[in-house]
Amino acid sequence: MNEVDWSRLKAHELRALAQQNAVVILPIASIEQHGPHLPVMTDTKLGYEVAVRAARLAYDTRPVVVTPVVWSGLSEHHMPYGGTLTLSHGTFRAVLADLIDSLVRHGFHDILISNSHGGNIIAMQQICDELSSQVDATLVAVTYPSEAAAEIGEILEDQPGLAHACEGETAMMMAVEPGLVDTSDLGSLANDASEGPTFLRAGRSAYRWRPFVHMTGNGVAGDPARATAEKGERLFEVSAKALARLIRDPATWAPAKDLREGATGGVPFRTDGA
Repeated sequence: MNEVDWSRLKAHELRALAQQNAVVILPIASIEQHGPHLPVMTDTKLGYEVAVRAARLAYDTRPVVVTPVVWSGLSEHHMPYGGTLTLSHGTFRAVLADLIDSLVRHGFHDILISNSHGGNIIAMQQICDELSSQVDATLVAVTYPSEAAAEIGEILEDQPGLAHACEGETAMMMAVEPGLVDTSDLGSLANDASEGPTFLRAGRSAYRWRPFVHMTGNGVAGDPARATAEKGERLFEVSAKALARLIRDPATWAPAKDLREGATGGVPFRTDGA
């Protein structure tokens, strides 16, 4: 089996991967409360596991390597529960920008930012917008529960998709870190997860920030009592396949088109990027 973990490879092996035009998966996550039954590293563990499995699946098409997880994410909304470590938006953007710059300087040109924490989504997309015109690389941002949403929804019993410390995340942790899951009282932890991120909305389309305590008193959204290790393994499988499908698709990494003609209104376009 090919080694896909960046941290386990030697420098010359990583140089060789750059020469082979390998895809780099840069996982981003969080350290934050996950209810009374899951450890604070849940998003970090799950995001890394999905990324590694996806890399192994996609390696038959082209080499893929997974960097260490950026565990420090945007988790201000979980701070009231304790146990959470969060960055400011400016620091988060600077960290990702510097890591992407490092990858590009080493010769990697296809970078998948693979996210496992909802609070990172908006900033992750903004970072891609900001950097894509500045670096010699294709930056693709993905959140695995969204990329595999249809398949995940078919596995879960009581909620349409992954929520927080829920049936899904609890099941996945049971599959990979069962000793860290407190199963002594899962039946008492359930909270309605049907609204999902709608607790951040106002009116028909407005966004309004709210801390997670606005949604749940114990830090759980969903019903962890529905979780099983077998269900967690199935969730890993469909999530990894979804990311591998994205990596394998040539359209993901195709260069941007330029559909301009020579001029409009008799005035030629500038071609120097201005």
